[in-house]
Amino acid sequence: MAGFSEQIKGCIFNLDGVIVDTAKHHYTAWKRLANQLGFDFSIEQHEELRGLSRLASLEKILEWGNVYMTEAEKLHWSDVKNNWYVELISNLKPSDVLPGALLFLRQVREAGLQMALSSASRSARSVLRSTHLEPYFDVIIDGYSTRKVKPDPESFLLAAQGLGLRPAECVVFEDAPLGVWAGVAGGFTVVGIGQPEYLPKAHLVIPGFENLTFNNLLAQLSGTTVA
Repeated sequence: MAGFSEQIKGCIFNLDGVIVDTAKHHYTAWKRLANQLGFDFSIEQHEELRGLSRLASLEKILEWGNVYMTEAEKLHWSDVKNNWYVELISNLKPSDVLPGALLFLRQVREAGLQMALSSASRSARSVLRSTHLEPYFDVIIDGYSTRKVKPDPESFLLAAQGLGLRPAECVVFEDAPLGVWAGVAGGFTVVGIGQPEYLPKAHLVIPGFENLTFNNLLAQLSGTTVA
């Protein structure tokens, strides 16, 4: 796409599964909750929760376990799960950043682009501090910043607004189908992280940032059809 590289002025990254692998800790906490409620919870089921908020994830798990809860009970158990999760991630270190992600963030910064984080997690800032990534982001949108959940594009639109950019000037990096749909719905160029068959709406899908340069990514995107 002619001029594509010149029009991109910012990058918006999801957190879990994109730059830091905290998904395993979410799974451990959700599995513990399910077990306490009397049923089991599989990794395959956990994959279906990607991109969902904490309460939406809990409701899905309760549905699978055929467990009824009042709204007050849901709030209680979602807080219990989060406390377990926060405890699990309290020992995160810079070495827990996914392969190639730190170098990629540095290259984006060196290219003069702005960067934002967009995550449904209310623990996003804590994760960024533990992994020493917080200084890379000009804007941080987390679970405290939004009212709507993906596939609504609110979180990405707020990130772009915070950067002072239009959606067409930003590339979104997402690993969840709901996140990809949200980015596309918001008018962003979306790079999926993972397997192409799970992220068919993305403009480009990559396995991760390892051995990938920012210039190479732009070259790949320039050869795609970006709406």
